Amino acid sequence: MKENKIGSALVLGGGIGGMQAALDLAASGIKVYMIEKKPGIGGVMAMLDKTFPTNDCSMCILAPRLVEIARHKDIELLTLTDVLEVKGEPGNYRVILRKNPRYVNIELCTGCGECVRICPVGKIKEAKKEGGLKPVPDEFNMGLSNRPAIYIMYPQTVPNKAVIDRENCIYFQTGKCQACVKVCPTGAIDFNQKEEIVEINVGAIILSPGYEIYDPSEKIDLGYGKYPNVITSLQFERILAPTGPYGGKVLRPSDKKEPERIAFIQCVGSREEKRDYCSSVCCMYATKEAIIAKEHMGETLKQIDIYFMDVRAFSKGFEQYFERAKEEGVNYIRCRTPKIEEDPDTHNLRITYLSDGDKKFTREYDLVVLSIGLLPPQDAREIAEKFKIELNGFGFAKIDPFDPVKAKEGIYVAGVFSEPKDIPETVIQASGASSKVLSLLSDVKGTLIRHVEVPPERDVKGEEPRIGVFVCHCGTNIAGVIDVKSVAEYAKTLPNVVHSETLLYACSADAQERIKEVIKEQKLNRVVVAACTPRTHEPLFQVTLREAGLNPYLFELASIREHSSWVHMFEKQRATEKAKAIVRRAVIKIKLADPIYLSKIPVNKKALIIGGGVAGMVSALEIANQGYEVFLIEKEKELGGNAKNLYYLLDGEDPQKFLKDLIEKVKSNKKIKIFTSARMETLEGSVGNFKTKINVNGKIEEIEHGVIIVATGAQEYKPKEYFYGKDNRVLTQKELEEKLFKKSLDLKDKTFVMIQCVGSRDEERPYCSRICCAQAIKNALKIKELNEDTEVYILYRDIRTYGFKEKYYTLARKKGVRFVRFNENKKPEAKIENGKLFISVFDEVLGLPLKIQADYLILSTGIVANEDAKEIATLCKFPVTKEGFFLEAHMKLRPVDFATDGLFLAGLAHFPKTLDETIVQAQAASGRAGIVLSRDYIESEPYIAVINEEKCSGCHICIALCPYNAISFDHEKKVAKIDDALCKGCGVCVGACPSKAVAQKHFRDEQIFEEIKEILYV
Repeated sequence: MKENKIGSALVLGGGIGGMQAALDLAASGIKVYMIEKKPGIGGVMAMLDKTFPTNDCSMCILAPRLVEIARHKDIELLTLTDVLEVKGEPGNYRVILRKNPRYVNIELCTGCGECVRICPVGKIKEAKKEGGLKPVPDEFNMGLSNRPAIYIMYPQTVPNKAVIDRENCIYFQTGKCQACVKVCPTGAIDFNQKEEIVEINVGAIILSPGYEIYDPSEKIDLGYGKYPNVITSLQFERILAPTGPYGGKVLRPSDKKEPERIAFIQCVGSREEKRDYCSSVCCMYATKEAIIAKEHMGETLKQIDIYFMDVRAFSKGFEQYFERAKEEGVNYIRCRTPKIEEDPDTHNLRITYLSDGDKKFTREYDLVVLSIGLLPPQDAREIAEKFKIELNGFGFAKIDPFDPVKAKEGIYVAGVFSEPKDIPETVIQASGASSKVLSLLSDVKGTLIRHVEVPPERDVKGEEPRIGVFVCHCGTNIAGVIDVKSVAEYAKTLPNVVHSETLLYACSADAQERIKEVIKEQKLNRVVVAACTPRTHEPLFQVTLREAGLNPYLFELASIREHSSWVHMFEKQRATEKAKAIVRRAVIKIKLADPIYLSKIPVNKKALIIGGGVAGMVSALEIANQGYEVFLIEKEKELGGNAKNLYYLLDGEDPQKFLKDLIEKVKSNKKIKIFTSARMETLEGSVGNFKTKINVNGKIEEIEHGVIIVATGAQEYKPKEYFYGKDNRVLTQKELEEKLFKKSLDLKDKTFVMIQCVGSRDEERPYCSRICCAQAIKNALKIKELNEDTEVYILYRDIRTYGFKEKYYTLARKKGVRFVRFNENKKPEAKIENGKLFISVFDEVLGLPLKIQADYLILSTGIVANEDAKEIATLCKFPVTKEGFFLEAHMKLRPVDFATDGLFLAGLAHFPKTLDETIVQAQAASGRAGIVLSRDYIESEPYIAVINEEKCSGCHICIALCPYNAISFDHEKKVAKIDDALCKGCGVCVGACPSKAVAQKHFRDEQIFEEIKEILYV
């Protein structure tokens, strides 16, 4: 009941999953309490140098989220805080918290770092005597460097405040020192702080406590903790990072020399008897680290090898990334039981391993990196007891397979806490969990939110331009190539620039405060930031300007990373000169800029879902449960999509029962209007106000809505090889599943041969279809269940049973399923001899050719995009990959959003995925769509076109060309007019107008011509 529900939520954990959940909820009108036990948020993602497969700087894409959390009025961040007790029920929980002392007054601390620099503990190199003072390993740098007793967790952390480590503080241990008190300019040090017990009331809970990393010191054969040059993969991340222990230089710990030969050993702490699961990320992060090491070191790095069992490159873009690594000289060595020994004189390391055929080899390296697995958080059992949820056999949170974010009603899970996963899947699950909270608390949204207060906007009309330039180091992403100090000094010489300086990370919270401070001190009325891409960071700086009292569009971002440091990595002088030209261009553009004011556009609080499969139906149901009306269109005569062909799951669950219940729920929901045998014909409008014409059995209907979720699915590849369609003994896995379910095959004395990667991982389709390995094992186990004597062979290149699917791979081997590995250049061959079907394959493990007589040949076929995918993409104006799957806005942090506002995606149309992954992505898309629908209005695009009526000749050229139908003809005035709500600022009309009557805000001809002059230096 509404009167008992609370319009707030608790998010446990401040990593990327918790941050995403908090931001989604707060944007939808839910007050958020974010609980983090560490001094600051950011989680493991803050420790990473780059992210795969795009090689984006991890901090660059994380920092805007950190700042957004810090400045959000409806997110209350409680760091150094533990949950003590939870009571209540869904909609109304009472949570008791313990806030541990920071010993620094967070209101007074400015994060200046004076205390950190003066602390004597930070200057201790080694312990002088037993029980005396000793160096304190820096946890953020994974023990590769030391830290003081008072410290800031990392440069961009939120809150960017110091914290005192009581256990290692000289004052707390001896009663002496207080050096930090003496230098603190604001008197923020408070040794008398005590823990506080507080109580909060929330309506729902999201658990995203992250994970622990495996400690490989128990692996005696690997020498971790014994040999200084054996390090973990997360330690290597810190070595690669510009804020790491060696400033981004790749050095080995023993002697701080650059290694010429580096090796990675995979599956350390995963895929073993104790932990029979795959950690899902290790193959790709090792590949990433190898690529980045080569970029950092150039010709210094002579050799880089990755020792592996199976390469698990199963997500979007991963297979291509793996192939790129090989092309760039990363060497992959398939092996078993590697062992490390050290040369005590040189501290070099010898790896001895067994290759195929049990041949023993030994190679020597300067540095060895152990790719360590992911474990449940140390306090997982304690969390489970307090929140009264279950854990699975591995110690991770147990979730509902058909509601993959739910631990129990009212308590939801995001991130690795439920299963090892990467950043995009964590973000997706976090948005999915948020959607469930929004459904639960739909009738109390907005009841506890606060209104934003910003200073009045300064009127700068008539003022001489006073421009401030801030040049970002971006760690070493920019400063490692470009001389940023030189660029900043050069900027001071440009007309109207009254201030110029460098910032380590311009997107960090402390940098935003610095920019606001300078705006006020120097009376700036325009700002240029020379940094990375406006695509992700421009909104961040625009908000900062507004908070400082300036119009947010008196800002320009000079992209010196994408346009200079990245593309001229090995031409430092030229890159610096080009950066100066880019800054020069930005300065002249912003000098000529005018303030822009946006109009408010009411939001149509209805949603359109395209596709009636599981993704579409889950999306529809979630949005309806949030309280909004939904139009669901399906091109076939009935709902269900690909799930109609799923008869059992790997874990034994019944998908048909789930599908039947889902269809019934959708059909019976009064807020959902279903159109079957329907196709989209046209789409007009923009976020908040779309108009769509659909063809329903030949009849055209028009519907109006505020958002769109595209969930049109994909299809099974139909093989042209292996006699498929010509011999009824050759089936696809999908066809086999149906026959096994219906028990229409005689299994007695039969032999099944399954061939993997048919229609995937080849030149035409250079991606892994993700589901095929698990599907083959599922059907092999079903065959063994029906008749344990039936022979089953699975011919594979790599077995990609990621996450908890690994245990079924183990089970299949125990049940007698025979796995035969083949090389991509020696694919299996099928022949029919005297009516009998034979499969020939070269077994890479045995080193022998095999010839198997098969009663059935089963092809594990890939997933391919639907034939109408490009047609839908053209109608909706969003991009597709070259394989035909829909392209999200950002692979890591906006995995269910399109670049076009108001459009979201889910399911197989995005990329191949399993049923539970489809469900959670649909929930995520609904959560993201719910943010738009929760608003009463949205603001128009800033950079729209405007028409000078005095110049307009009424020629209609712009009307015909406008791709958004934003221009119409005013018959009374005989001129064209632009609808601000529909205009997307593409500029087509500006270029086409023969009368020069159309101008585009922020991109006026005067600005562009002057920019060109500055770039050309004329």
